[in-house]
Amino acid sequence: MVNEIQVKSILNKHKKRDDWFLDDYSVNPYFGCSFNCIYCYIRGSKYGENMAKTLSAKVNAPQLLEKQLKRRAKKGEYGIIALSSSTEPYMQIEEKMELTRKLLEIILKYRFPVEVATKSTLVLRDLDLLKEIDKNALLPDDLKLKLKRGVIISFSISTLDEKLAKILEPGAPMPKQRLETMKRLKENGFLVGINFIPVLPFLSDSEDKLDEMIKAARDYGADFVFVGGLTLFGKGEADCRTLFYRFLEKHYPKFVPKYKSLFRIFFAPPKKYQKELEERSKRLCEKYGIKNGII
Repeated sequence: MVNEIQVKSILNKHKKRDDWFLDDYSVNPYFGCSFNCIYCYIRGSKYGENMAKTLSAKVNAPQLLEKQLKRRAKKGEYGIIALSSSTEPYMQIEEKMELTRKLLEIILKYRFPVEVATKSTLVLRDLDLLKEIDKNALLPDDLKLKLKRGVIISFSISTLDEKLAKILEPGAPMPKQRLETMKRLKENGFLVGINFIPVLPFLSDSEDKLDEMIKAARDYGADFVFVGGLTLFGKGEADCRTLFYRFLEKHYPKFVPKYKSLFRIFFAPPKKYQKELEERSKRLCEKYGIKNGII
């Protein structure tokens, strides 16, 4: 059951451009997510409770985006639009609702560039629109020489272990399907990458696991890779911290003390862990000749 809701605004302008994904704006056609990933950072916020049960389609999103982009284009306020930042733009319901496709049609009309972050194979349906956006989008002046593209497409993967992925990301396509979809997009001329976000302490963040993941990204044609650590928010029953510890207690009880020692009372591991993860990622990207970042 998908709720149909009306919203007052659909285009979110960031205070500053995202350092990693280069987006200046974000658009989320849906509220909630049927992929239902246990570790999702949206859990632990007001947007994350019962993500699959509260799944809603913002049915007036296309009309709102038309008005908002028309106004921004008239002022020359071009910037990369992230599709999406707090939901999956290509979850199962998109096959029927086609909200993401309608938003892409408007983005093409007003010639805005777009960054698509997904775990879905359904992105292949919109190759026609994405190709036109890639050719015709107007980039902000400071990105014109650095990027020269109107579309960036990235796939999120937390582990290549399909058994583990099935537990943690129950509604999402398997990691290999995401890699194969990325390869198809690369063959169609797109700028593509992998977001290894979040890698999971003691499960997918070891040297060997990271090596395997970044090698797979290279083998399937990724132009760039991001690696980011796990964050655990909230204390409620539906929050990612609660759900992830419950997952550990059931499947990996020996890691519970290690997680508690690593995270303590904080939502993220200490800076030392994050710095070491970043350094290993950069070293492995150099090993496999792949960019650690889009530009």
